[in-house]
Amino acid sequence: MARRPQGGALTPAPWTDADAYAAKAVATGIANDAQQKRFMSWLINLAAQTYDVSFSPESDRETSFAEGRRFVGLQVVKLLNMPAELIKGKSPNGG
Repeated sequence: MARRPQGGALTPAPWTDADAYAAKAVATGIANDAQQKRFMSWLINLAAQTYDVSFSPESDRETSFAEGRRFVGLQVVKLLNMPAELIKGKSPNGG
């Protein structure tokens, strides 16, 4: 998997050929276990930068953008970590 971007919040997430093929396979419903794991790892760790510090000393707008990016990752992680017995009836849209 590619390394985390070194630029600011607007820097696109790095990806490899394998990451792109994994994303396509997930989107079309044909991904194998390894591709599913690869794509989720890329999405959470690189694209959303979920576990990174989002503060930018250069710009509050950069911080805000990074927080928006991170928010997506946090929502994905929340669903992945939610115990099955808590899922029913917890959707903010009524299920």
